[in-house]
Amino acid sequence: MTGLPLGRRGALAAAGSLLAAPALAQQGSIAWRPERPIEILVGFAAGGATDLDARLYARFLEPRIGGSVVVVNRPGAGGEVALAATARARPDGHSLGTTNMPGLLTIPIERTAQYRLDDLAPIGNLVTDPSAISVHADSPWRTLPDLLEDARRRPEAISFASPGIGTDDHLQLVLVQQATGARLNHVVFQGDAPIRTAILGRQVDSTGLNLGFVLATPDGFRILSQGGARRSRFAPAIPTLRELGIPVEMASERGLVMPAGTPPGVVARFREATESVARDPDFVRALEARFVEPLWEPGEAWWARLRSQEEGYRNLWRATPWSHR
Repeated sequence: MTGLPLGRRGALAAAGSLLAAPALAQQGSIAWRPERPIEILVGFAAGGATDLDARLYARFLEPRIGGSVVVVNRPGAGGEVALAATARARPDGHSLGTTNMPGLLTIPIERTAQYRLDDLAPIGNLVTDPSAISVHADSPWRTLPDLLEDARRRPEAISFASPGIGTDDHLQLVLVQQATGARLNHVVFQGDAPIRTAILGRQVDSTGLNLGFVLATPDGFRILSQGGARRSRFAPAIPTLRELGIPVEMASERGLVMPAGTPPGVVARFREATESVARDPDFVRALEARFVEPLWEPGEAWWARLRSQEEGYRNLWRATPWSHR
């Protein structure tokens, strides 16, 4: 990671802060090794896209970090429960949290959240996965325009499942409704796997599950659209929302964070290890086998981009308070 050159005063200040920092940070990132198993907190139920990403990452991280890594599911509140637990964890390198965009930014906008962005230290973003709108394979709706036309005729009569308020799946629905005048009945589940079960069991009519998750086991599903900027290479026959005349783009970006206050040397150690994982051809192939697009973005650059997007979501909240939709 590069930065701006320090002037003499800045260099002296930086030297002073290093002297005051723990010896761990002075020794550089390579010196740190875990003293107990590292936990990765996942804010959704086991078996979903975020959970599968975390378990794959954990397997590749272990030999690079020199210790065991376990995944702990703490579903609830659209991922807030796990993010808050990550923010409160002891900042010693043994706790990581998974993130999902846009929920990472939108949760503190829509409610008095148990964490802030400043409570977290970024490691990096790993993947992007377009939001998709799907129905049961035997559904009467053959296309997204069919579904939306019916939803305009019968407001709130057609159910739409998502894993939480403010998730990419839910915000896709909010923006599509805003653009088309359709009104669906939003129903919240604790993760992707329960939504899959509900669709297959005809308990809900439609869902915004990510494209990769549906493509991995497509039996029983009909995918009507996907929210990427362009058609996915994994599903070239599925139109984008923009192609259908709906000016909406939405995807789940999934990354990793640590508690703020973790020593800089430890954060750097995890950033180096995670970048090595992200660039490992076997890791990339494993993601692609699940129809998930790799998208490595290192910590500080990733965080700067997210902060630049906050105001846009605040403006959306002012115009369309999504917790009511």
